[in-house]
This record gives sequence, structure tokens and C-alpha cells, in this order.
Amino acid sequence: MKFSCSTSQLLQSLHLVSRAISGQQALPILGNILIEAEGKRCTVSATDLELSIVTSFEASIENEGAITVPSKAILNFAQYNTDDEVLLETSEGTQLKCTSKHAKTIIAGEAASEYPTISAIKKEVSFSLDAGPLLDALHMVTFASAKSTLRPVLSGVYLRAEKGKLVFVATDSYRLSEYSIPMKGGDTDISCIIPAKVLEELKSALSVKKEDGEKENKKEKTKVEISLSSQQIELAVGQTQLLSRLIEGKFPDYQQIIPKDSNTKVKVSTKELLTVVKRMHYFAKEINNNLTFNFKKDSLHIHTPQTQIGNDEATLDVSIDGSANKIALSSSYLLDFLTHVDDDEVEVHITDSMHPAVFHCPSAEQSLHLIMPLRLQEE
Repeated sequence: MKFSCSTSQLLQSLHLVSRAISGQQALPILGNILIEAEGKRCTVSATDLELSIVTSFEASIENEGAITVPSKAILNFAQYNTDDEVLLETSEGTQLKCTSKHAKTIIAGEAASEYPTISAIKKEVSFSLDAGPLLDALHMVTFASAKSTLRPVLSGVYLRAEKGKLVFVATDSYRLSEYSIPMKGGDTDISCIIPAKVLEELKSALSVKKEDGEKENKKEKTKVEISLSSQQIELAVGQTQLLSRLIEGKFPDYQQIIPKDSNTKVKVSTKELLTVVKRMHYFAKEINNNLTFNFKKDSLHIHTPQTQIGNDEATLDVSIDGSANKIALSSSYLLDFLTHVDDDEVEVHITDSMHPAVFHCPSAEQSLHLIMPLRLQEE
């Protein structure tokens, strides 16, 4: 194998696929990246057997071939090489010689035949989405999934097609986010749970593609091609593919916990509320992140319980529609949500202290965020 390529393209591709490499590999070779030169392109791949990322870029290929090398070693070479072009060639079978105008690095690798095969999925359902709305959905949903894998179905994002739209849902059982986007051919039968990690990596791939698109053609609308089988998903963005297993199991029937009516509705400045919650979190985290919200006629009073290090309270001028109300919510979950909101205002719907608080963004009627209540602290 022998080819030359742009250092920046090589580095960008290596960074992208290396995100599929987990900290703890079942096999040492899973810490490697597979490099293949064929035709006029170089393809780089990585996998942890659950998630695989494959991408390619143009290269000037003299001899076709393949090798697998430790990701940290090849990334180290590409990251700290100041030359615009590099020459990669195999020597003595399993060594990769990396040469540029001012550098020469030799990396000990392994035969490509030793690397696990990354197979294309058997496509049962295929459709495409515009990257913009998809990114908006992922931005507002993925953070609500469970970080623990104790209940695997909660560590993913539930995806279903419904009446011309595609609905994304994530919950860790204490909070929930739902976001829907229009879908052509929305009658397609889709119902699956995608690992949140895969969708986070898709966001990274799309941000890279967005940068490239802005350089090449600002009018270009990036598309994401999505293919599903009964057990796998493939997400394709340009020359990059992400392949992953789906999460098996039944997603909770979450719609039954969304309050149908509310007694109190209030619009509040996102920036003001975020600032107050950030300040109060210092005290609230001492007692289960507990913040008490008192909704009155024309004001919202928020306070923390008395803690060993003190307490805090604030009053915001707001317009309230409905009756006075009170609820305790987690400052940590509020911060998670508010830092993902781009709107100047958020609308809060409260039933009572025993039912979840529901948040809406005025610019995105297709979204909602729900936070379960905490026990009210005695005043």
C-alpha cells in the first residue's frame, strides 16, 4: 500500500472514526484504525463491535492495499504534523511508514485481515432527512437519555413514524424530551430504539460536513440517509457511514405520564431563569437539587431549602395564566434543559405539585420537555 493525501483530510477522518473506539476494548485490535487504499480513495474505519464508523477521502494512490494501526499512534502523527501533504506506505508487511517534508514516523501495525469485518446492513427500511431539522431534534432530545445502561431501553432514543412525521423521544424516567420533524412517506412503519451514543456521533459527523459544505457550497442542503434492519441502523452523511446495533426491548408507554391539562401556564425569560437556577444550584445540590417554584398572580418566586452552607431565593416578574401553584423541581435537570434552549422564552405548564412540569419552546411547537416533581420541602 502506498498513497499520498492531505494531512488535514487524514486528521479529520481519523478524528471522526476514532470516536467509535471505546476506552475498554474486548480485543486489543479494537484500539486500531483500519486504513484501506483503493481506486482514488482512502477509506478509514473503526469499530467497538457495537458501533462502527467508516469514512473516506480522495488520495493519490500508487499501490492499493490495507493495514490496521493503533489509533493513538496514527492520530499523534497526523495531529502534530505541520506539512500539508503526507505519504503513507506499508513496509515489511505490517509496518506503516508515514513521511512528509519534515517528518518520518514508522508505526507498528497488524494485517488488515486480523481486523473485524464491518458488514453493510440488510436494508429493510430506507429514507432521507434534511440535516438541519434532524440536528435540531437531536439537540433537544439526546441529553435526556439515561447515562447508565442498567435499563438499556432508556439509554437510547426511541424513534417512530406517525402521520407524516418522525418522532424522537428520550427519557431516564426522571425527565423526558420529545421532538418531531416532518417526514416524506411518513406512513412507513418505523419503531426502534437507537443508542444515544450513535446519535451523538452523528452530530459530530454533521458538524464536520457542515464546515465542508460551507466551504464548498453554502446553498447545499446536507442529507442524512437512514437505513434500518430489524437489529441494525446505518446513518450515511456524504462519504461517512455510521453502523450500529439497535437496542432490543420495549420503550416505556410515556404518553400516559404527560399531563393532558394544566392549571397554570407561565412564560418566562430563558436567560433570566437560567441565571437564577445556575446561582441557586450551588445551594440546591446540597439537598437533592431541590428548588421550590411558587407561581403567584404576576410573579414567580423560587427558593432553595435551608442548607448547612446557606440558602437562596429570587423573584421573577412574569405573566401567569391560570391559578396560583407550587412545585419542586431538580435544579440539575432544569440546567440541562435550559442550556439546550435557543428561544428567548420558555412556556411552563403546571398541573400541581404531584404531576410533572411540562416545558415548551414557542418557536418549536413540535417539542416538549417534561421534568418529574420532587417532594416539596417544608418551609
